[in-house]
Amino acid sequence: MTEPDPIDVYRQVRERVSALATAADDAALDRDCPATPGWRVRDVVAHLGGATADIVAGNLDGVASDAWTQAQVDARVDWSIAEVLEEWARCSEVVEPLIPSIDPLMQTMLLADAVTHEHDVRCGLDAPGARDSDGVALAFGRLAPALGAQRRAAGPLRIEHEDGVVVVGGDAEPTATLRATRFDVLRGAFGRRSLGQIAAWDWSGDVNVEAMVLSRFAPPRTSPLVE
Repeated sequence: MTEPDPIDVYRQVRERVSALATAADDAALDRDCPATPGWRVRDVVAHLGGATADIVAGNLDGVASDAWTQAQVDARVDWSIAEVLEEWARCSEVVEPLIPSIDPLMQTMLLADAVTHEHDVRCGLDAPGARDSDGVALAFGRLAPALGAQRRAAGPLRIEHEDGVVVVGGDAEPTATLRATRFDVLRGAFGRRSLGQIAAWDWSGDVNVEAMVLSRFAPPRTSPLVE
């Protein structure tokens, strides 16, 4: 399967999030975002816009760290959502054409972060959608091998999703099979599911629940998140 164009993926995420944020009133934007404890819905959008502003400004010290992202939120805490979205659109005119030339790992982090936070915003606004987007497909395709690598001695994993089958974690016979949507696998990988929720997926074989979370990005939730 041909991978979606990364520029299109990022732009489409930005346009969808911008439309959601523009349509929401201040009360909705001020809700605590269940998927990102400590941030409101508007704070998630501020991080997305602030990240592009930092890339344009060359402010990459501590890139992707908690301190780096929190500084983006803090700097825009008094901004209107219109101001946040205007900055994001303006900076994206510079960043989006550069995406193909970014270091592959950093490119994946940028795209996966945007896709993840789109659905954090959707969760906070109770506005599910775009779960079959090109962004979800791209992020799943790039990150599923990392989940396979985390299984180590447990052996390869076969993932049967809504659009096909992928085997990750080596060339040997899979020792486990997971039947789940790409969306759910991604949400689990980025700490938006509890270990109990992941264990309750449709599994067979040698299940290794902890390996389904990319803990370098976020730990698993301590309580379930239902979207």
